[in-house]
Amino acid sequence: QVQLVESGGGLVQPGGSLRLSCAASGSIFSINTMAWYRQAPGKQREWVATITSDTGTIYSDSVRGRFTISRDNAKNTMYLQMNNLKTENPAAYVCNAAVRTKPRSAVKFYWGDGTLVTVYS
Repeated sequence: QVQLVESGGGLVQPGGSLRLSCAASGSIFSINTMAWYRQAPGKQREWVATITSDTGTIYSDSVRGRFTISRDNAKNTMYLQMNNLKTENPAAYVCNAAVRTKPRSAVKFYWGDGTLVTVYS
């Protein structure tokens, strides 16, 4: 019973900024790696950025330098600060997390349902 809920999406102009949040709740003992993906209608899901349990970060080439991924372990929440947004098709930004629900339990991957981001001119 782990849930991931994204928020913060919306309609922005090119060059604008948004800050997305992914809040994990439920039976959580610890969260390992977390990541953001995005998916436009009719398109394949695209990996955006990853943050490890020790806050190491990796970014896709398309967002590096513009996006910043972070996390607050005390709140079981991950963030994606998106700056200098570019015109693109609307896409749902989706949260992924590797979660351990109790000590020594197996790690399982969970997905949120996404928050829609639209950049328009």
